[in-house]
Amino acid sequence: MSYEVAEQEYEAFLVFDVESTCIKGGQFDYPNEIIEWPVCLMRRKDRDGTGRAEMLEIVDEFRSFVKPTRNPQLSEFCTNLTGITQEQIDAAPTFTEMLGEFSLWLDRKGLIDSHSGEHRIRFCWCCDGDHDISDFVTKQCFISKIPLPAWIQGRFINVRRMVYGWYAGMLHNASRCRDMREGSNAPQLPYSLPEPLTIPRQLETLQLPPFQGRQHSGIDDARNISRILAELSKRGIDLEPNAVIRARRWPWMGPDGTILKEMLFG
Repeated sequence: MSYEVAEQEYEAFLVFDVESTCIKGGQFDYPNEIIEWPVCLMRRKDRDGTGRAEMLEIVDEFRSFVKPTRNPQLSEFCTNLTGITQEQIDAAPTFTEMLGEFSLWLDRKGLIDSHSGEHRIRFCWCCDGDHDISDFVTKQCFISKIPLPAWIQGRFINVRRMVYGWYAGMLHNASRCRDMREGSNAPQLPYSLPEPLTIPRQLETLQLPPFQGRQHSGIDDARNISRILAELSKRGIDLEPNAVIRARRWPWMGPDGTILKEMLFG
């Protein structure tokens, strides 16, 4: 099957899925610290004479474990969920140290100027949902007492939302075709979307092979999200940002980077 190729505004895509400290029963108001920072760099391939391409592929990866500083001891629940061991994070750089290494990597790949943080080319961050940047990175920057890096601000692609939109469009088109065949009084298709639309469910919805690797391993999650993004591009979906990176705040965030312990679970 062939698909119409969408407009191609971005030269590169950074597919991103962090893992963080967690406890059993912890909710999104928990002060998570990032313990794995994996990024897949995707570029378009097989460009024609006009500079267009139908395919996206992973051309490089960055992965670093991260040593938490506020609560450096992983819970058993966190280790079982992510597969990340205490030994791996004990030997890892802190978040600020890792950011320095990562910005140099972005510089070497021609994406940013590591001194100014300015973009050298147009690239777009891509995540499964809103939480990785707006929640986890925001929390970690607060705990580390640093601003959100300039190269991760602005708009991004919420891949899950994009799959929802594609799926809803498919249902709508199928319903219209059925109306045309059977008349306006024909019953409508159920307008429902698969919930929750996890990464494995997104793969299934797009009729791709099952999840590859270990779920909740950041790098494996990022690789599978990359497969989803590549398939959306192949189907002619316009890969444009559909979400805004927002620096959220929680009640436990006090002034000057202090953590109000009495507000953590109140």
